[in-house]
Amino acid sequence: MSEEVGAMPQDSPRMKAGWHCSLALAFVISAAAAETPVVGTYSIVAFDPATGDLGVAVQSKFFGVGSVVPWARARVGAIATQSAANTTYGPRGLELLASSKGAAEVAKLLTASDEQRDIRQLGVVDARGNSASFTGAKCNAWAGHIEGKNFCVQGNILVGEEVVRAMAAAYLAAQKTEGSELADWLMAALQAAEQAGGDKRGRQSAALLVVRERGGYMGLNDRYVDLRVEDNPQPVEELARLLDKHKQFDAAAHRQRPTAASPPLTSLASTEPPVQTQGFTRMVALATLGFLVVAGLMVLIRWWRSKGGGSQS
Repeated sequence: MSEEVGAMPQDSPRMKAGWHCSLALAFVISAAAAETPVVGTYSIVAFDPATGDLGVAVQSKFFGVGSVVPWARARVGAIATQSAANTTYGPRGLELLASSKGAAEVAKLLTASDEQRDIRQLGVVDARGNSASFTGAKCNAWAGHIEGKNFCVQGNILVGEEVVRAMAAAYLAAQKTEGSELADWLMAALQAAEQAGGDKRGRQSAALLVVRERGGYMGLNDRYVDLRVEDNPQPVEELARLLDKHKQFDAAAHRQRPTAASPPLTSLASTEPPVQTQGFTRMVALATLGFLVVAGLMVLIRWWRSKGGGSQS
């Protein structure tokens, strides 16, 4: 019997194998999506206008939250992405901030292009102190945020709104402690969140990231403070202990803080090159000038000789 045009062969072993593979792949993908844990958490993102430090602190009932939520770049901004976290928000958001866009515009751009924005949560602070948060309509309750000057706090799967309110209040109060710095203020916010009830599922991991221009090891990167507690029954307490250790280990960096914030990275785009490249630029310019002078002299000598100059009888 002849097959109708466009009809699918019913007994094709190759076609059956293809269907089986497609079904198996679909099952694996759906199972993987179902098993991906939601990053329900609370975080704070902040900027210190006195030093230029930018940072993120976070805690969650989730293994290794420091590898997912916090992102920051000196003189650019800091970002926290959580609640079914879209980790592309971190690098993409920093690139947008570096292109002179402000925190509010970046938060809008990131979430507007995300079809799953209703389950996302985001906090952004730029290097001018502007802040913006986003809480999707379908984030697990309780979920919400607070935006302030130079900081924002956000959380989901919390015991209630009192958690983010306690974080904001503690962050502001900690700034009045003489000799304290951004890392201390962020740490105070996490401790206040725990005291207010925190993540209603419990606790497991925490992280503290503070960036400072040339603040990293040997001055070769900006990771001034980068601490993580991956799996601990009391992660915030352990993170506070690690911060104290960091102050002992790198005491000079904690003492010698910047006395003023450098301008945001984008503001230097149309001015002269950074100090460390000026010497090389001048050297190249002088070498080029010297080459042109020598080349010019050689042309003049050849012209003079072509006119009979310098010939011997």
